[in-house]
Amino acid sequence: MAPPPLSLPPGVCIRARPLPGPDGPDTAAAVLTPDALAFLARLARGYSHRVSELLVRRAVVQASFDAGARPAFLPHTAHIREDPSWKVVPVPAELADRRVEITGPVDAKMVINALNSGARVYMADFEDSTAPTWRALIKGQANLAAAVRGTLTFSDPKTSKTYALSSNPAVLFVRPRGWHLPEAHMTVDGAPIPGALFDFGLFFYHNARALVARGHGPYFYLPKMQSHLEARLWNEVFLDAQHAVGLPAGTIKATVLIETLPAAFQMEEILWELRAHSAGLNCGRWDYIFSLIKTMRADPSAVVPDRGVVTMTQPCMRAYSHLLIKTCHARGAHAMGGMAAQIPIKTDEAANEAALAKVRADKEREVADGHDGTWVAHPALVPIALAAFNAGMPGPNQLGVSRADVRVSEADLLAVPSGPRTRATLLTNCEVGVAYAAAWLGGLGCVPLHHLMEDAATAEICRTQVWQWVHHGATLDGGRARLTADAFQGAMDEAMARLRAEVGADAWVAGHYAEAALIFRHMATAPVLDDFLTLPLYQILAESDGAPAAVARM
Repeated sequence: MAPPPLSLPPGVCIRARPLPGPDGPDTAAAVLTPDALAFLARLARGYSHRVSELLVRRAVVQASFDAGARPAFLPHTAHIREDPSWKVVPVPAELADRRVEITGPVDAKMVINALNSGARVYMADFEDSTAPTWRALIKGQANLAAAVRGTLTFSDPKTSKTYALSSNPAVLFVRPRGWHLPEAHMTVDGAPIPGALFDFGLFFYHNARALVARGHGPYFYLPKMQSHLEARLWNEVFLDAQHAVGLPAGTIKATVLIETLPAAFQMEEILWELRAHSAGLNCGRWDYIFSLIKTMRADPSAVVPDRGVVTMTQPCMRAYSHLLIKTCHARGAHAMGGMAAQIPIKTDEAANEAALAKVRADKEREVADGHDGTWVAHPALVPIALAAFNAGMPGPNQLGVSRADVRVSEADLLAVPSGPRTRATLLTNCEVGVAYAAAWLGGLGCVPLHHLMEDAATAEICRTQVWQWVHHGATLDGGRARLTADAFQGAMDEAMARLRAEVGADAWVAGHYAEAALIFRHMATAPVLDDFLTLPLYQILAESDGAPAAVARM
């Protein structure tokens, strides 16, 4: 028997196939209630046009960079930076100590394991570690609603093991998608709702009042913003959303990931725009490297070395993290450190210890610099990060560490990382980029590859670095070889042969690898660098879920 149709408010259309499985229709009905859909429609009608305007503005700004301009501190907002008197509104007591945070996708097992991991915060991620299939989005919202109420469980059909929440889970944050991604499965008045509003709106509507009733709050991470104007829009959305459900302004708290080069020049302004709702800033290091390449894509003098040497010890990365700490602490806001993407290597004890030593050194550097907390991608890394921050941060945070010694110039932030460019990294970039894109098309948003947890941000580094090297004819291996388009095609063939051998011929055919390789080849050799790998991938994903091609491509 076909499931009963959803009750849709006027102007709202759901363009997706029914969720599979015996509980699929019930899950969809519980998440996509008439009132929740009406709330989403309110957000879409109020703010979709503003999102479109800001995306156009991004393109205009990037065109100026392509023509030779450089990111800079804004002269017309100097009064905000120079006024020492203002601070963000203090965060609730439960957010005073965020020394270790873990992040991951929103499937039930991951949610439970992350909340039980011993980290202070779990960031449930609808963005870089979730491929936004209709099922993943709706099931993810249902999982988080159950987690908020303490009822989420999971029974693993492979092991028969049952997972349940502990009595003292981590504090929940949610990361919606960035402004650039649409949600093609839902249209309002004929236009797709921005994915950011869909993810935020559903979680907020279903859970904000329940969280407040339990002594918590609706907390968010905001990704990939490129200007304080984008933060201003989020602030307006927050004010409207709180008013609509009867919560006081300032109930929402949000941490902004500073993960684009333009945003690094507007940290103060971003905090100022969100000052009633701010829970600080975070060093989104992987997307930041991606943005370094993308922003400076037209400059042949800004060609980046192997991604493995673009660490937080590079001068430009040190300047970025030090400026973030100084800025946040001057305004009474938390300064969160970056992600450790390593995962345990169970088959090689020596390699595993070397990987964990890197994590340990990274976290010790962060706490010594003055960060108030840090991120990990795997529960096994929580004790290592905790040990580093417990040793270096006896109090709940380091807001009293002013870093008045830090002086960061525009030139410091724009310094090009130094190091080798190698054919070995070219092959790895091709292999990892394609493997991740194939997994994304198969519904997985984070994938363990070569003992690292790869997500959309790291895949973007692979993709844009290859484009940059090909576009500018970079020399590799100490100048012994120049990467021409033909040389890239040969390297790509070699990398795909290696990947096919690793996954097997059957998995290659069944696992979207050929399609992903075709997209990667095209994007790596395009005359102009595409903004996001996930945009063409999302067209395919949305169409496979039942969204019409015309809507998926809007």
